[in-house]
Amino acid sequence: MTGILVAAALSLLVSLLTMPMVIRILYRFKFGQEIRDDGPEGHKTKQGTPTMGGIVIIIGAVIGYFGAHLAALTRPTVSGLLVMFLFVGLGCVGFLDDFIKIYKRRSLGLRSSAKMAGQVIVGVGFAVGVTQFPNNYTYTPGSTHLSFLRDFGPPLMIVVFVIWALILIVATSNAVNLADGLDGLATGATILSLVAYVIIGNWQLRQSCVNALEPNCYTVRDPLDLAVVAAAGLGGCIGFLWYNAPPAKIFMGDTGSLALGGLLVGLAITTRTQLLLLIIGGLFVLITLSVIVQVGSFRLTGKRVFRMAPLQHHFELKGWAETTIVIRFWIIQGLFVGIGIGLFYLEWMPR
Repeated sequence: MTGILVAAALSLLVSLLTMPMVIRILYRFKFGQEIRDDGPEGHKTKQGTPTMGGIVIIIGAVIGYFGAHLAALTRPTVSGLLVMFLFVGLGCVGFLDDFIKIYKRRSLGLRSSAKMAGQVIVGVGFAVGVTQFPNNYTYTPGSTHLSFLRDFGPPLMIVVFVIWALILIVATSNAVNLADGLDGLATGATILSLVAYVIIGNWQLRQSCVNALEPNCYTVRDPLDLAVVAAAGLGGCIGFLWYNAPPAKIFMGDTGSLALGGLLVGLAITTRTQLLLLIIGGLFVLITLSVIVQVGSFRLTGKRVFRMAPLQHHFELKGWAETTIVIRFWIIQGLFVGIGIGLFYLEWMPR
């Protein structure tokens, strides 16, 4: 438990204290956000706001994670390192995307094929890694089973599992990216999801099969360290939100959104809660579905269901204030997280 608190506190401090300096540097080098011409009219005032603030979230989380282990004189676990690899690796893909946007002064960065290739390379490394490194109890960081509240069904062939993991990784990282359209929206929603994974990791530790072979025990390899990883990301996001709250002084960019999506899906795979992420990240699912429905409807019928997709922009064009949308969407995400944690606990309860 101490490691969780230290990781969150260190990450929060790093994020809070370094962000002003990063904002000044980004302003100095004119690393500002390019706004889409077809976006909401109110977003024109955000042109030039510093972007790539996700760098600070990543740095804060990395320092928080390793600092917690240093303070406790413990070694990082394979599970924790693999999730951090996915987190940082996807952040690097996002950084390249952001840098190209800034360098070429346009709202589009990497080509979609290049961006996908980067996600696939990092994702394959993670997916293969989680099936290796068994501990003394033969538990690996992840398993080749599907999972909801825990593993179920027969194991998948390794190739099929890697493809499944890639689908989850690409979908989740892009879903967080789609939600990053209003000040504080994606950051606040991610914070709520990370709180869920701190709770889940801590609960799995207390009910681990390593401690007692109870009927409902968990076979997760490193649950405590996964909670530490979630806490490190949580602290970094809270520090970033201080400066990203409306009106934002800095945006996370794809650097942050892809990294945070990777962090969430990495935690879902290693805690054996793959499909539960659809509920814990419910807001991201709704926003992604709005884009799918909008594109599908327009291609099939030539008509749009929403005034603009993703969903948050639909409400902007209906006249809702940005802060109203953000807070109401946070409430929706909070309800999803509450349902997810409730289901997780109820499934464990002895019958």
